[in-house]
Amino acid sequence: MADQTSDPHEFVFELDRAIRDQVIDKLNESPMLPLDRNCAPQKSGIYALYFKNTLVYIGKASKGTTKSKRTLRSRLNEHVGKLDNRENLALADVACRFLTIESDWFVWAAEFALINHFQPDWNNSGFGSKVPGVGRPGTHRVSKFNQMFPPSAGSTAPEPDDEEDGD
Repeated sequence: MADQTSDPHEFVFELDRAIRDQVIDKLNESPMLPLDRNCAPQKSGIYALYFKNTLVYIGKASKGTTKSKRTLRSRLNEHVGKLDNRENLALADVACRFLTIESDWFVWAAEFALINHFQPDWNNSGFGSKVPGVGRPGTHRVSKFNQMFPPSAGSTAPEPDDEEDGD
């Protein structure tokens, strides 16, 4: 595709679009699975969560670029724990798709491309946040996710309550 800018020195990479289109195609070909413990391999990659068959969250797990060496399996297991025992939400209504990706750089690029394309409701809602450490800014607020799906009475799992969405 020819560069549409008037500056003959400016070059615009089409890589973002190429990554996005390829990842969307491949993700849509991946089987939809119930979100259960240990449903994914211990590899790096990206995943999509669906609530009542609607795409609601895009996330990543990157063994090589996180201190925790988090894998798809461990990240999705965290989500199972977070979604279990919620008001207005049954874990049986949540499904996932995932893709393993060898290059951690492409894990980040694929997640970024998918979030920008789909803009899922649970991204930037506080859903993906880890439990905040002592003194972390914003811990006095209740996230949008926790407002929509508060923990059920008697739930003992600690919940992040900040607005930041980190993977």
